[in-house]
Amino acid sequence: MAQTIPKDFNEIQSEMIETDLLIVGGGNAGCFAAVEAKTKNPSLKVTIMEKAHISRSGATAAGMDAINTYLRTDKGETPESLVKWSRAQVGGGPIREDLALSNAKILNETVDMLEEWGLPFVKDEEGHKQLRGRFDVSIHGEQLKPIMAEKAMEMGAQVLNRVVATNLLMDGDRCIGAMGIGVRDGKFYVIRAKATIVSTGGACGIYKSPTTDYSGAHHQTWMCPFNVGTGYAMGIRAGAEMSSLEQRWVATRTKDFSGPVDTLSVAFGCLITNAKGERVMQVRYADKGGDKAARFYRLNAPMTEWLEGRGPTYVDTTVLSQEDAKDLREDLLNERPSFVLFLASRGHDITKEPVEIYGSDPYIVGGHTGSGYWVDINRMTTTPGLFAAGETAGGNPNKFVGGCGAEGRLAARGAVEYVKNVKLPALDKAQVEKEKERVFAPLLRGPEYDGVTGIEMEERMQRLMDEYAGGIHQFYRMNEERLDHALKNLKMLKDQTKYLYAKDLHELMNALEVIDRLDVAEVLVHHLKYRKETRWPGWQTRMDYPDVDPKLDCFVESRRDQKTGEIQMSTRPYEQIIPGDRTKP
Repeated sequence: MAQTIPKDFNEIQSEMIETDLLIVGGGNAGCFAAVEAKTKNPSLKVTIMEKAHISRSGATAAGMDAINTYLRTDKGETPESLVKWSRAQVGGGPIREDLALSNAKILNETVDMLEEWGLPFVKDEEGHKQLRGRFDVSIHGEQLKPIMAEKAMEMGAQVLNRVVATNLLMDGDRCIGAMGIGVRDGKFYVIRAKATIVSTGGACGIYKSPTTDYSGAHHQTWMCPFNVGTGYAMGIRAGAEMSSLEQRWVATRTKDFSGPVDTLSVAFGCLITNAKGERVMQVRYADKGGDKAARFYRLNAPMTEWLEGRGPTYVDTTVLSQEDAKDLREDLLNERPSFVLFLASRGHDITKEPVEIYGSDPYIVGGHTGSGYWVDINRMTTTPGLFAAGETAGGNPNKFVGGCGAEGRLAARGAVEYVKNVKLPALDKAQVEKEKERVFAPLLRGPEYDGVTGIEMEERMQRLMDEYAGGIHQFYRMNEERLDHALKNLKMLKDQTKYLYAKDLHELMNALEVIDRLDVAEVLVHHLKYRKETRWPGWQTRMDYPDVDPKLDCFVESRRDQKTGEIQMSTRPYEQIIPGDRTKP
C-alpha cells in the first residue's frame, strides 16, 4: 500500500480506538499475552499495536532452532533448579527470584502450548522433547512466529499492523493507553485502554556495530534490529522506574557476520580456542567453571584473548565428523540461513578449519539479562495501568523464548484482574495534540529543510556510545570520565533532535526511533556510572573499579523526574528466595 504523507498539520488524520487491553508489540510475549487474556475473559476487547506485520515481527520473526528454557522433569529439573541455574549464569545475581520462580512454574505449560498449536518439536527415542543442552529443546521452528500470530488472531485479538507506538497516553501518573503513527496510512492513532502491556522487545542499535566500518550496516546485530527500545523509552518519559540497565547483553558471535555460536558450542560441543590453539575456558577460566562458567565470562573471553594478544579466537568445528557437520548446517538453515551462505561464499569447510568468533555490540534485552522495567509479581510497572512482559520486563534473566511467552501470560493475568475496577477518564485533548505535533514535526519541516536525518544522528550516537560508554571497539571497557563525556554529548544530541527531518513516513519512523534510542542511552549511561564496580566483565567492565563491591549487591534503579527531566538513581535490595550458594547452579 502506498504511503499517505500529510503535507501540513491540518492534513493529519486521527483514529481513536477504545479497548480493554492494549498490547504494544506483537512479538512472542505479546502474542501469548493476547491468547491468555482472551482465554481468561473471551468478552474482553484486546488490541495489539504492531509496528511491522504480526506474522513476521519481533525477535522470533525468522524462526528458531531451539526453545532455550524447558524443564525435563524426568531428568530431575524443577522450577527451583531453573532459578538456581539462571542466578548462577549472572554470577549469583542480583536477580528477581520471585519473578523467575513464578515464570518457571508455568514454563512447560507455555512451551507445550506451542506444540499444541502446531510447532514441531524434535523428540528423543523415548518420545520426550530432545535436549540439546540442560534446558534447551530442539524444534523445527521456521514457522514459530506465524503460529503464535495465528493463534492470537484466532482468539479474537484485534491487530493494528504497521502502527508505531510513540508515547504512552497518561491520566496523571496512570497509563490509559498509547499513541502512535501508521507507517502506511500516515494516521495518528490514539488508543485508550483500561490496561496496557508493553512487549516491544529490547533495544538494539544504541552502540556501533563491529561490522559498520566495512559493511555499512548500522544494525548488524544478533537480536532483532527493529527492536529499538521504544517500549523502554515510553516508560522512561512517563516516569516509570527502570531496573538493571547496566547489565547489558554482549554476545559472542561469528566474526564479520554476527552468526550463531550457541548452536555450534552448546548443541555440537565445539569449544572456544585462541590463536595458540588453547582451549580458552579450560585454560583461563577453570576456577569459574570452565566451559560451564557464567555467561558473561564465556561471552567476554574471546575479546579478552584479542586484547591480551592471543587472538584471533574461534569455535573449534574441526572436531566434527562430516555427518555432524551436515546436521549442523541443517540446524543453521533453520536458525540463520544466510550464515550457511556466508560460509559457502568463503569456501569454508568447517571440518577443516574453525569458525572465527568475535563480540557483538552491546544491547539491552531483558529476555537475556535482568534489564528493563521494575515490575511487581503481576508484571505491573511502577506506573499504574502499565504492565511489561518479555524483553521489556526487568529482573528475570535467561527467559528466552519460552520464558518470555510465559511472562506474557502472567502479565495478561495481572492486566485482566486490573481492568475489572477501571473506568476510562475523558480524553485529554491537549496531551494528544502535543504528542501529534512532536511526532510529525520532522516530516512537516519539509523536504527543503536543511537539518539532520535520523541515520546521521544515529551514526553520531552509536559512535559516541561505542567510544565512551563501553562499546565493542573499546573491548567493552569504560571509566568515570568517559561516561561523563558520554552524558555531556548525549545531552547535546538530544537537544539537536529538534533539527531532525524526514521526507516520508519511513524516515519519520527512523527519526522517532533515534529519539527513543537516545532516551534509553542516557538512562543506560547513568546506570553504568552508578555501579562503581565490575560485577559482570564484558557486560559491565569498569576499568577504574575492577573488583566487585559487596555494598552494590543490589538492584540499581532509575527514574526520570517529570518536572526537571533529570535522571534520579536509587537502589533496591536483593531478596534471596531459593537457598544455597548463589553462584552454583
